[in-house]
Amino acid sequence: MSEKYRILIMGASYGSLLATKLLLAGHTVKLACLPNEAELLNRDGARVRLPVKGHDGLVEIDSRQLPGRLSADVPAAIDPAQFDLVALAMQEPQYRSPGVRELLDRVIGARLPCMSIMNMPPLPYLARIPGLNAADYRHCYTDAAVWDKFDPALMTLCSPDPQAFRPPEEPVNVLQVSLPTNFKAARFASDAHTAMLRELQAGIDAVRFDTGRGLVELPVKLKVHDSVFVPLAKWCMLLTGNYRCVQKGEVRSIRDAVHGDLERSRAIYAWVGDVCKRLGAAERDLVPFEKYASAALGLTKPSSAARALYAGAPNIERVDCLVKSIAAQKGMRLDEVDEVVALVDARLEANRRAAKTG
Repeated sequence: MSEKYRILIMGASYGSLLATKLLLAGHTVKLACLPNEAELLNRDGARVRLPVKGHDGLVEIDSRQLPGRLSADVPAAIDPAQFDLVALAMQEPQYRSPGVRELLDRVIGARLPCMSIMNMPPLPYLARIPGLNAADYRHCYTDAAVWDKFDPALMTLCSPDPQAFRPPEEPVNVLQVSLPTNFKAARFASDAHTAMLRELQAGIDAVRFDTGRGLVELPVKLKVHDSVFVPLAKWCMLLTGNYRCVQKGEVRSIRDAVHGDLERSRAIYAWVGDVCKRLGAAERDLVPFEKYASAALGLTKPSSAARALYAGAPNIERVDCLVKSIAAQKGMRLDEVDEVVALVDARLEANRRAAKTG
């Protein structure tokens, strides 16, 4: 029987998806979140709704009925020393927030292995990529200093490929999965920490869920890879779809960003893939454009980054800036990527001005 682990997840929105998969496998999970979220989660549990092959409608999973144990608390009340693994599931700008920053410092002090499921790779993960000087990209981060004390050997990246959102008409403990793909994690530097990830993968793989009409295999698995480049495959998707939801005028859906001009999207996707290959990625580490374009047909909402920008956010994750900066170091540039970065820069600047005058 595989060992059961205690896992701290920083972030209760997207983090509740990973939490639910771990609870199904019998692990203990604590979510670090806002006070109102913690109160609701502790009282009513987390509800994740996802499409399941061969099943009409969405299957709802109630964390209170799972073999694992879920709890939630505010960051200030959490002692990281009680956990075996930490998952970073907040947006990158949030890690400098009061309370969150101090919890991250305690995680660093406890020398716990951390698996980021952010789109923006933490700086310590960049330090694990051969030939890349992480210090060259500090300007792409909201507050690069929060990552300074991290040991890169204790950080890995898990590509957050599954797409999910909180339905606006529902309580905040409800998450709906719109694209049930897999989490793809790179191994840790340590064999022991990697073995823990592989145990988590095996436990999630083994789960069969009773829908009331029989046992089913649930989508959204954890897949562990030896290559540090596998999670970077998400960059192609982000630059082709997510950030291109941002326009001079109205925001658009990921589907429209990708399929509005499919050949232009294909060219951007291939160029970002070439950036990854210049870093050392193999073709097998990346996702074919056709597979992404097919998935994008179902992504009928704007990306979370675009929604945040149009809602007035003064900071968002800047994978667009990171990819442009890494490409420049390799002597590569693309007009379409420059245009995306300029649009995001302009919108952020306008949001910051509005926040100061408001």
